[in-house]
Parts: sequence; structure tokens; C-alpha cells
Amino acid sequence: MLQSHLQDAWVTPTATDGSATDVHDAVTGDLVCRVSSAGLDLTGAFAHARHAGGPALRALTFHRRADLLDAVAVAVRARREELYALSARAGATLNDARYDIDGGIRVLRDYAARARAELPDAPYLVEGPAERLARGEDFLGVHIVTPSPGLMLQVNAFNFPVWAPLEKLAQAVLAGMPSVVKPATPTAYLTGHLVRVVTEAGVLPPGTLQLVVGSVRPALDLLGEQDVLSFTGSAATAETLRTHAHLVSRSVRFNAEADSVNAVVLAPDVTPGSPLFDAFVREVVTEMTVKAGQKCTAIRRVLVPREQESAALDAISAELAGVTVGDPGAEGVRMGPVVSLAQRDDVRRAVRRIAESGRFVHGDPAKVRAVDADPERGAFLDTLLISADPEAAAPHEVEPFGPAATVLAYRDTGHAADLLARGRGSLAASTVSDDVDWTSAFVRETAAWHGRLHLLDSLNMGQTTGHGSPLPGLRHGGPGRAGGGSEMAGVRGVVDLMQRTAVQGSRRALDSLGA
Repeated sequence: MLQSHLQDAWVTPTATDGSATDVHDAVTGDLVCRVSSAGLDLTGAFAHARHAGGPALRALTFHRRADLLDAVAVAVRARREELYALSARAGATLNDARYDIDGGIRVLRDYAARARAELPDAPYLVEGPAERLARGEDFLGVHIVTPSPGLMLQVNAFNFPVWAPLEKLAQAVLAGMPSVVKPATPTAYLTGHLVRVVTEAGVLPPGTLQLVVGSVRPALDLLGEQDVLSFTGSAATAETLRTHAHLVSRSVRFNAEADSVNAVVLAPDVTPGSPLFDAFVREVVTEMTVKAGQKCTAIRRVLVPREQESAALDAISAELAGVTVGDPGAEGVRMGPVVSLAQRDDVRRAVRRIAESGRFVHGDPAKVRAVDADPERGAFLDTLLISADPEAAAPHEVEPFGPAATVLAYRDTGHAADLLARGRGSLAASTVSDDVDWTSAFVRETAAWHGRLHLLDSLNMGQTTGHGSPLPGLRHGGPGRAGGGSEMAGVRGVVDLMQRTAVQGSRRALDSLGA
């Protein structure tokens, strides 16, 4: 039974009625752990966060909170090999594991540096100069941004069991807010080990970081006006949470980062065989294969000019043919399995629905050859490239959360923009073009549908961090189906977790606040 970490102690659930969920190794199918929240004192855990963790963090300045982030980064880095090893059980190659674990470490350090550079060495922030509110000089107004006396409940997805809790923890700690982390069940053992690493290092004040594995639904009724529910997961679950009666009645702040049908658009000026066309192909294949395509930002739709459809399909297929699937620890393996057999089945259903309007160009959803592994016991999938009718509904509505992408041929630029919008909002989209006029016009037309736009051209193709890489200094989130939320965004994201209050008073009173 996987333990939770509540009120600064490791607690074993009391499930004895068979309600616990079995979690299996994605490669071998062996049992890894059992997950349950039965018997856990969530009321006590929330009280501990509010009455111990919150006051301890709020007593610190932004710079001292930044020191805590640096200390967490040091602790995780010192034991990251343990996390790499566990990641392999979830199907991650070493490159996948580094994307998750080292990425989380970098986010901590980035936020620590930003806090020292952009925030005062004070426990709260005064925004801008005081504004005169009357004819005289003794009635003025400013805005102050103070920590909320609540907690952040993190409800995270399975695909980034280390990066996601660390990214949210970074902002919460700087905002003076403790975290209760609820990981997704398929990779809860990885997040559990991360929390063990941090708590054993003893670098955070008591009550700052707690972990609850299993169902957290009863905890939703424990949230109040000063709390934040930060959710990452499916659009369907986000919709359910958004309309939860208690969350609505208490005006609980809710941030959602949901799945979306992200896209890349190849512009008409990019010719097959050119370096930029080759970079486009690599970008598509990378997004399909890193973490076996299990990224919320991964490319699902590949929009290409109709006259270049055959060349694009041939080039992407040729690149995919060189991707070896199997045990992540085996020599030469480039892609491991998806996280579970259930996830494999979900991807199979999704790609078959999309292919109803077209055909599979590369890969077979029912067959796969896995190096050093049993393809039936493990959750293995081939890389799946589909050519579909761009006017069909499924390519724009169904997300195969795995190593799959669909090529859609567009007639003209207006048609491409319309197809993008049919995804109803996404976390990220990319354009590939050296035509700056085309790119500028396309951005103006489509930006409202996306949280982030990645503009790939010949100048940056050797430096880009890639379509699917969220960066700490930029907003991560998206409109519509993508949840309408916002994460990271540098210091802006920290301030979003705090309370902005207009304060009116005399110059003497405002000076006492540091205004």
C-alpha cells in the first residue's frame, strides 16, 4: 500500500474492502503498488497546512522563500537517480525521465532566481507609485499583493509526476501558500518518492508540503475562499470540478490545465527537402515519441498545404521508421510504453475513430514489436501516423494521448486558420515558415485560440526548446477546451496566487506599508 504524507508523517491507508487500486509496471505488467485514501485524515491535513505551513511561509520574505526553492532543488538533484529508476517502471526512457525530473529542478531554480531579481526582500508586494485621490496630498491609494491564508490543492496528471508538483510548488511557496499534492494514480509512486526525498531533506517548514494518494474527492468540500485548486488533467474532469457545488458556493479559485488537440502548421513557403522542412519533420516526430506522446502539449494535428501532403506523410513516416520501441533500459530503444494497459486501450480507441475518415500511414494500433519486452504484458504501442479528412469532426475533437498524430491537408491559409479553431482552444500551436508576413498575419488570426504560439523558422530552428516545452517565464495554459487557466508565467504567476488589495490612506499610513 502506497503511503501518504500528512501532518509531517507517513501514513498507511486502511483499505481492507478491496477498494484499493492496483498499479502495474508499464513495461512488465508486474504489480508496483496499491493505492487508496481510505482512513486518511484529510481534515487534519488541511488544518495543518493552514495553521502550520501557511504562517511559516508568510513570515518569510520573497527572497527567503526563494532560498527554500533552491534547497528543494539541491535535495532532488542529489537523489534524482532514484527517480530515474522509478520512471522506467512508468515506461520512461532516460531522456523522458530527464525531461520530467531535471525539468522540475530547473523550474525551481528559475523561480528562485526570478524572485530575487524581480520581487522585493519583503513578505508582500506594493505595486506601483501611490496615486493621489483628492485635491490635497493626504489621501492616496496603492495596490498591495499579500499571501492568502489558504492552501493549494494540486490535482496532477500522470504524465509529469515530478515536474508538475515541483512547478506548482515553486509558485505556491513564493506566494506564501502551502501545498497538498494529489498525484494521478498510475504514477503516484513516483510523486510519492519525490515527496519522500524532499521531506527527508528537511528543507521546508512543517506543513508546507503534504501528499495524499488515492481519491481526493472528499477533500473538495474542505476547500474555502482563500484556497486554490490547481488541476491538470482531462477536459471532462475539469468541467466536473468547475461546476462542483461547494467550489462554486465558496468561490474557490480554480485553475485548470486540460487536454487539447494541439497543432503544427506548415506554411506554403516551406519546400520539401529544405532544412526548415526537415526541422518540421523532426518536431512532429519528437512530439510523437518523447514520453510516448503523453504530453499535454504534444502535437496531435499536423496541418500541411494540400500540394505538400504526400511529401509530408512520406518524410514523417520515414523518420518514424527509425524509432525503436521497447524496454526503456534496452540498448537503442527510443520510445517506451505508455503508462498503463488502460491508457494503451484508450489510445487505440481514439486513433481508430480518427482513422474512420482516412487511413493509417504508419503503424498498426493492434501490433507492435517491443525490444526486450513482452508487447502483450507491457503497455506498448507503435508510432501511429494517420491521414484524415480535414473536414471530419474526430481529428479536431478526439485526442489520442499517446504516440499518434494526424496529418490534415488545408486548401489555403484561411482554411488552415479555420481548422485550428475547430480544436476549440489549445495549450500550444506551432507555425513553420520563413515568410514573416505570413507568420505575422497568421498569429493575428489564430492567437486567441492558443495559450502559446511557437514560431519555428530558419533563424531559431537550431536553438528552439521545441513546440512542447513550457517555460517558467511564459504563461502555460490555454483557452476553451484547454481549461482557460494559467500556470507559470514567471512572477506574474506568483502574483496570481496572491490577493491584490487597493489601500487608501494618508501618505504616513502608506509609507508604513512600504508604498
